[in-house]
Amino acid sequence: MSNPVPWSANLRTLGQRFGDSSAVTEGSDQSLTYRQLDACAHRLANYLNTLGLTAGEPVAVLLKNSCEAVWVSYGLRLHGACETPLAFNSTAQELDWFAQVARFKWIIASPEKHELLVSMGFKVLLPQNILQQSKQEEGRVIAPVEAGAWGRLMFTSGTTGKPKGVLYTHGARVAGEQLQKATFPFMPRPGERIALMTPFIHGASLLTYAWCDFGGEVVLLNGVDLERLTPLLNESKLAAIFAPPTVLAKITTAFAGKRFEGVRCIFTGTQPLTLSLYQKAEAMFGPVVRVTFGKSECVNPITVLDAASTQAFFTSEDQARPGACVGWPAPGVEIRIADPALATGEDEIPDGEVLLRAPQMSATLLSPEGLIPHDNDGWHATGDLGYVDHQGRLVLTGRIADVIKTGGYRVNPDEIEATLAGLPLTGHICVTALASDYWGEIIIAVGEQTQAGWVEASQGRVTALSKHKRPRLYVSFAELPRNPQGKVSRRAVRAAVLSQYQLIDGAYPELKKLD
Repeated sequence: MSNPVPWSANLRTLGQRFGDSSAVTEGSDQSLTYRQLDACAHRLANYLNTLGLTAGEPVAVLLKNSCEAVWVSYGLRLHGACETPLAFNSTAQELDWFAQVARFKWIIASPEKHELLVSMGFKVLLPQNILQQSKQEEGRVIAPVEAGAWGRLMFTSGTTGKPKGVLYTHGARVAGEQLQKATFPFMPRPGERIALMTPFIHGASLLTYAWCDFGGEVVLLNGVDLERLTPLLNESKLAAIFAPPTVLAKITTAFAGKRFEGVRCIFTGTQPLTLSLYQKAEAMFGPVVRVTFGKSECVNPITVLDAASTQAFFTSEDQARPGACVGWPAPGVEIRIADPALATGEDEIPDGEVLLRAPQMSATLLSPEGLIPHDNDGWHATGDLGYVDHQGRLVLTGRIADVIKTGGYRVNPDEIEATLAGLPLTGHICVTALASDYWGEIIIAVGEQTQAGWVEASQGRVTALSKHKRPRLYVSFAELPRNPQGKVSRRAVRAAVLSQYQLIDGAYPELKKLD
């Protein structure tokens, strides 16, 4: 049985140790010192106790990247609640589904979401009201939380159907944070800054906890905010940046031709890093890009390819081979390749589904029907295809399913196709994706036997979906490629598009007809 987790005592120590040093700065220049982070988080934890919430009970969070998002996250784990972060741009239909899965009643949300959430029957807590109504008990340390209690519940689109919950215990959260720190390329010095631009509910939060344990400062931006980012880079005020490939592509495009000094590491992951994007990043920042692999079901780092090894990989013949090298398993992580297929060449290694087992892995998945446990031996089937190369590195070669990763989000194309089904101005519509340095993948809707106006009609339909799920490109074909059973093949559709069109990548992608 793991020891209880002393979240409260740990944060109190940070508050005492780093005091009035800045812990978090958000894009609007608002900041939160370590002393304030400690006080606000404890106020929330105490307030939840007065409401009668118990350890392990899911409490949803609907906040943008902000100082509030940080102290709310810390406060929930001090209390022992099961933090359930939700994407800020979630639709009412998505929020209703999340509630069916997680069965939460309370949501801590921004004022702009208050009316919608109350109309849906949720109990809403506004951060500022919490601080006004909760009394701070100076110096009081809250009892440690049982390691096996539900600690965090995230959502993933999965390979088919609607999103499932991914449940972590408080003990697994500790393991993930300690492993994150153990694999850092350097120990942050007090006051050193890291810029985080992806939603706090995902990888940015894990880096925040780890960075703040050293007394560093987190600069939290809502996306690639060039107005805020430019002076930080020009004045060498950043020691690190968290930039998944989609973010890195935006940065290298916006600052093309410039060279920035002072950045000691660019943390990247979530999508494969292409050679061209790596070369742009190296020219701009130097050989400081570090690759990791993480999943909703098992937080970063599953594998690590340090900056020197990343540079060595992209300057070797290995980078020309199919697949994305994501490095060696982190300490305590096990990788296994299930049922590898036969290799097709002398120098090739057979790939198969990647299975993993790790101390920071989720305890189980969750659906409205109940728990969906991992394999009896604790192995998780990732849905990723890959192999372990001769150096022991994991190389990812694709996905078993066709889940699309775009702009930092996972999108199930089945959901989009279901929304477009029955459109009167076209026959079948296939939703697939094209590889993109800028977006990771670009969602494209390909219509069969279309009539004039079908694109506009499709765009009207998909407004019911979150913005990141809407196709960015539309193409018409007389017939869609199908397999022998008559089913449309997304892979074949993608190949057909690329055989007739050239992708013009960027913030507003286009397709140019080939001659």
